[in-house]
Amino acid sequence: MKLHYSAASPYVRKVMACAIARSLETRIEKVTTNPHTSPADLLASNPLSKVPALVADDGTPVFDSPVICEYLDTLGDAPALFPPVGSAARLKALIRQAAADGILDSAVGRRGMSQLPQDDGRKAYDARQKGAVDRALAMLEKDPPAGLSDIGAISVACALGYLDFRFPHEPWRDAHPKLAAWFAEVSKLRPIAETVPVG
Repeated sequence: MKLHYSAASPYVRKVMACAIARSLETRIEKVTTNPHTSPADLLASNPLSKVPALVADDGTPVFDSPVICEYLDTLGDAPALFPPVGSAARLKALIRQAAADGILDSAVGRRGMSQLPQDDGRKAYDARQKGAVDRALAMLEKDPPAGLSDIGAISVACALGYLDFRFPHEPWRDAHPKLAAWFAEVSKLRPIAETVPVG
């Protein structure tokens, strides 16, 4: 398999954390890609010009991190990261994944906007996105994951790691002690420890 990736992307981190959790990382060839320049080989795999984008062994292009992670969950013999369809555990895992991906969407958007002149419109956008992050963190604090056993937990860990990476000046731990304690524990595990963002 071939993965278009950027080392700083939290969505790429989620995919690689899933690959490590399922012992698939050695089957993935990582291709450093700058999606902002829309290179032709990335566009052939993902017309949206975003990373991550995976090319399966049979040549099928698979894109968007939730789809790639679900695809990886069909490979190998490791315990499934996506609980059975129709189960309460699956619904909880998918809701956590959605909350975590929402944190990432808001945080990545804030990061991009912060590079531009800060007029009133951009300041309002920033406040709205920060509010979304704060509310999602509060929701997760009420019922944090246990361990790193499903896609929801992996997604939350990657979201918290991205906040540390890009927004260290906005500490989140004091207001979310249960989430902070959980993150400290899972950060020692290979899927998270070996995918710390750089750049």
